[in-house]
Amino acid sequence: MAPRVQPSKTLVYIASVFAITLWGMSYIWTDQLIALNIPIFYFVFVRILFAGLVLFLFNTAYARIKRIQRRDLPKFLLLAFFEPFIYFICETYGLKETGSPTISAMIIATIPIFSTGAGILFFKEKINAVNVLGIVFSLVGIVMVAMAQGELGNNFIWGIVLLLIAVVAEVGHASITKSLASNYNSQTIVMYQFLIGSAYLFPLFLWKGLEGFSIETHFTPEVWYPIICLAILCSSLAFSLWVSTIKNLGVAKSSIFSALIPVAAALIAWSLGHEILNSRQWIGIAVSTFGVILSQYTKPARSQG
Repeated sequence: MAPRVQPSKTLVYIASVFAITLWGMSYIWTDQLIALNIPIFYFVFVRILFAGLVLFLFNTAYARIKRIQRRDLPKFLLLAFFEPFIYFICETYGLKETGSPTISAMIIATIPIFSTGAGILFFKEKINAVNVLGIVFSLVGIVMVAMAQGELGNNFIWGIVLLLIAVVAEVGHASITKSLASNYNSQTIVMYQFLIGSAYLFPLFLWKGLEGFSIETHFTPEVWYPIICLAILCSSLAFSLWVSTIKNLGVAKSSIFSALIPVAAALIAWSLGHEILNSRQWIGIAVSTFGVILSQYTKPARSQG
């Protein structure tokens, strides 16, 4: 069997940034659905199921499906429980309760702090002092980007708690993904993750997702355009790229890129005219980007002799 060719670091970084950009956009599409009063369990379930089916068709067409080995079934069940089930419920309700996409993205961007610990504890991953400094710079930049806020939701604290639960769920998801990545390709992992996750979400969809359901309100272009974008771009594509990133960079280093999610969200909102960035936010974007660069620094190996 020929050895698997590893993608270049440049391609891995491009894939990471592209996935983060899509996730930055996801906050805007999710916020649009919340503003339309579409039940959260409706569009989260439809998003996850649709994403899983898209990847099933892709994997079938290219004969990439691999059966889950019996020993890995508990891992896949736990993977889907962490994300999409826990993560998307807590992230979406957290966004609704805080009333701020940028604040929500900022909380989610604390993932590197928790992921670094998980990578060191469970996978013996190593980071150096420059990487730690990069994490600090990234988080400082995030805070600067998120400082200028409007009115916060009435249940702001509860929203923050939900978002922190989402962060922990994502760390669990990344850790399990790392353990599966050597035996399954990225699209297969994400396909099973979403199909199992949609089974978890289905009872909640029946219970709360169909409240006030009508063809006139739930099947309009204003509703389905963001749902399809969330499913195909932010789920099927972005998660496949992200699994590849975790496989090639590890849990700790790949998670640093999530620090750019609020930066991406702010830039996209600004470019679409949804938000005006002030000078402090632009400086924060630069600081956060610099931090990501530092976080990826690897000391050159010492020459022998």
